[in-house]
Amino acid sequence: MSRSHPGEPNGSTSTSEETPLLHQATPAPKTPPTVSWASMPRKSQLAVIVFARLAEPLSERSLTSYLFYQLKWFNPDLDAGTIAKQAGYLTAMFAAAQCLTSMWWGHLADDPRLGRKRVLVIGLVGSAVSALGMGFSRSLYLAFFFRFLAGALNGNVGVLRTMISEVIADKRYQSRAFLLLPMCFNVGVIIGPLLSSFLADPVHSLPGLFGDDSLFGGANGVQWMKHFPYALPNLFFAILLSTAALGVILGLDETHPHLRYQTDPGRKLGKVIMRKIFKHESPLDSGEIAHSSASSGLLENDIEATPMRKPEVKQRPSIRGVLTKRVCYTMLQRFLQSLHVSAFNSILFNFLPTPRADAKDFRLPFRFSGGLGLSAQKMGLANTTIGMVGIPLQLLLYPRLISSLGVRNSYRVFLPLGAVAYCLLPYLVLLSDDAAIIWTCLSVVLTLQVLSRTFVNPATVMLVNDCAPSPNALGTVHGFAQSISSAARIMGPVVGGNLLGWGLGHNFVGLPLWVLAIVSMANLAVVWKIEDVHIE
Repeated sequence: MSRSHPGEPNGSTSTSEETPLLHQATPAPKTPPTVSWASMPRKSQLAVIVFARLAEPLSERSLTSYLFYQLKWFNPDLDAGTIAKQAGYLTAMFAAAQCLTSMWWGHLADDPRLGRKRVLVIGLVGSAVSALGMGFSRSLYLAFFFRFLAGALNGNVGVLRTMISEVIADKRYQSRAFLLLPMCFNVGVIIGPLLSSFLADPVHSLPGLFGDDSLFGGANGVQWMKHFPYALPNLFFAILLSTAALGVILGLDETHPHLRYQTDPGRKLGKVIMRKIFKHESPLDSGEIAHSSASSGLLENDIEATPMRKPEVKQRPSIRGVLTKRVCYTMLQRFLQSLHVSAFNSILFNFLPTPRADAKDFRLPFRFSGGLGLSAQKMGLANTTIGMVGIPLQLLLYPRLISSLGVRNSYRVFLPLGAVAYCLLPYLVLLSDDAAIIWTCLSVVLTLQVLSRTFVNPATVMLVNDCAPSPNALGTVHGFAQSISSAARIMGPVVGGNLLGWGLGHNFVGLPLWVLAIVSMANLAVVWKIEDVHIE
């Protein structure tokens, strides 16, 4: 079905008074705009979605920089091994809660009584409340409760993916639009821990501002910060999440097929505020502006023309009706992909700091052990490398190749690069102690894995989006995919950690990574069963 775009002819032709009708040439159709980031339609709506998504990984990833110390503050008598186990349980608690609830949040987002926006706002407010609770917790049990609450109240990733597919209906732009969410995650991985490392325990980390005889603390320092040393970063991110929720209420259109034409009080208030600020009609609205406004060039690509009459909407299918053969294959590839990626991340950051082993026990090519013995500072550098490599690949390389390869072919071409990285990583322990050689080889391996992940992750989302049997089931399908992914993210680190422990103890450190390579090849086999997403 063809779609009208701003600036394209609408099918009618005008005649000139000087030229006879029979001799007048029909104007040639204008060439569609080049698909690029600059020509992306409805940028204002995408900006609100990006802000809503960015607030969450910033908050979630910030825990990594201070969680160990907060758990130590709960009980100073604990040893490092026990604290590491508690941190792992807290991480699993969040993923388990998401696994149990994400599909139901997606189903509620498909329900016209609630819709996409309300579910999104509930998720953001729930995350804000959970962050505050975590910051002001004084015991491990309260921390467990608020981490479970954070996962249980938040199925926003699936809802945001659903809204992106409805905001950007043109498949030519979807490959770029779906990149925005993983890019937000990469930014959160880099910035979240950095911010929280400055804000955590501010009486000691920023004594000139909050300690004794400080600018804000006076003679005795800021007392509530002494009683709750890890509240400040959580308070900051709770404000950020609440601001994102307010931005969704005021600035984001409801995209549910039943609700998109109804009056939205939040959007009406948002437009009033924008008129007061900019002294003219806000360009943020996309559902109530007539076709003529878009074609006049005033709003350019920020508006996608919508029908003036509400279309007939089919009845929402049941959860059982959603589980078609194609959906099941798509969910299986989603599970396998999340399983080997999450297991690799867990293994990697336990393998890198593990001390080197004595080479006299090695029996090549398979029987060897040990890690790279990297310090905490070098571990942080490795983590930053992963984030910094991923962003330019997503912005520059992925959009160019996805349009020529197609979604499934890009999946099939780049997924094996991850398997190659899994196979090569354990052999780095056989290198000499030369730092230049180690970092060069490690960077190559990490680049292979990031390159694979950069192309595969958005492709999995597009395959999930395309497999929905009905537009009214889109939220349910994305929520189901998020639950499947969460289940894999629970299993992956547990299985990977246990396999790594066994491998280190039995002179077989490569075993867990080679198992991941086999899982990724099974992932590839499933992808062959799925139809491609056609980008017109």
